Amino acid sequence: MSKKSVTLYELNSLIKEVIESEIPDEYWVEAELSECRENRGHCYMELIQKDERTATPIAKASAKCWASKWLVIRPYFERTTRQRLSAGMKVLLKVYAQFHEAYGFSWIVTDIDPTYTMGDMARKRQEIIRQLKAEGVFDLQKELPMPLFCQRIAVISSETAAGYGDFCNQLSDNPYGFQFKTWLFPAIMQGEGIEKSIIEALNRINAICDDFDAVAIIRGGGATSDMSGFDTLALAENVANFPLPIITGIGHERDESVLDMVSHTRVKTPTAAATFLISHLKEVLDVVNHAQDLIARYAQQKLSILNAQLSTLSEMIPRLFSVVKTRQEAKLESLQSRMISEIQQKIVGHQSRLEGFEQRIPILLERKLLSERHRLEMMTEKVKSLDPTLLLQRGYSITLKDGKAVRDAAILKENDIIETRLSKGTIRSKVTK
Repeated sequence: MSKKSVTLYELNSLIKEVIESEIPDEYWVEAELSECRENRGHCYMELIQKDERTATPIAKASAKCWASKWLVIRPYFERTTRQRLSAGMKVLLKVYAQFHEAYGFSWIVTDIDPTYTMGDMARKRQEIIRQLKAEGVFDLQKELPMPLFCQRIAVISSETAAGYGDFCNQLSDNPYGFQFKTWLFPAIMQGEGIEKSIIEALNRINAICDDFDAVAIIRGGGATSDMSGFDTLALAENVANFPLPIITGIGHERDESVLDMVSHTRVKTPTAAATFLISHLKEVLDVVNHAQDLIARYAQQKLSILNAQLSTLSEMIPRLFSVVKTRQEAKLESLQSRMISEIQQKIVGHQSRLEGFEQRIPILLERKLLSERHRLEMMTEKVKSLDPTLLLQRGYSITLKDGKAVRDAAILKENDIIETRLSKGTIRSKVTK
């Protein structure tokens, strides 16, 4: 018995008919973009919904916006939000269901509400700002002093951007003849990779930060819709904690990114950044010139005062000299009298001491002579007790060789002639053994 079957095309056609008949309406759907790409004028999206607590995907779907709609939706969305559709965005899409026999199911996008995305973007931006303030880094850049002579500038920009050239030309052609030195650290300033590229450039600058006075992050000619790359927490934290003042000129007047908020100084354009640096140096020059004028005026005033004082002193010197001379002469006479009196007193005192010494000297000499005489007698007795003749008289003898006393028999050799002295007489002997 054969089984009844249908072809895949027939089955897909059946599904298509069911979907078109059962789900004919359009729906506004909230979703997050996990992917967004353009191809031949069409926009292809991957939609996702995550669990609010675990961030685990709980729903996925594909969506398409055909070129006929996309050419209208895209400019309006970017003009309103000042952002491009990109992965990670929350969107509110108007869709209807479509099933194609060859390509399967997808949602067809007919409209996008930019106000919904703007609300989500604003919420994310406020969350980033809240976190930066909680970390205590939001205003760190503002607290850094701008170096007085800020002339060595590290520039983060696209190497081929017109804004970078305008920035350098503005600095070099300043009307005051100030000399600036710039070093370019190339980075991506629009599209994907803005955050990573600028952070890498900041890291390279930080490694040699003593070579620079400030950093300029500039972008010229970029689309307003590329501003989302400057609204990231990681980039804001890097800029907020950077040890050098950072000047930003990346947007238009009404576009302020989180990067602008945490930077030291925010201006509109690269040329405005150059103008700020020139103006800062001009202000320093004005302060120096003003200080120079003040010093010159003060010195002139001080010199005038000193000249007047010198003239007055020159008139007073003769009178003062006479008064001083009289006082000094009186002091000298007083000192002379005191010196004579003190010298006389010291002479009398020394004379009295000399008389005392004269009376004590005979007594001291007599005592010294008696002491030395007693010592001499003691030494005489000691010398007598050490006289070798006394030892000989007691029965001892002294053996001599070559006139020297022999204390060790080992120094004698066979046939040596020795003398033995006795109390009475001397014996000469020959060593035989």
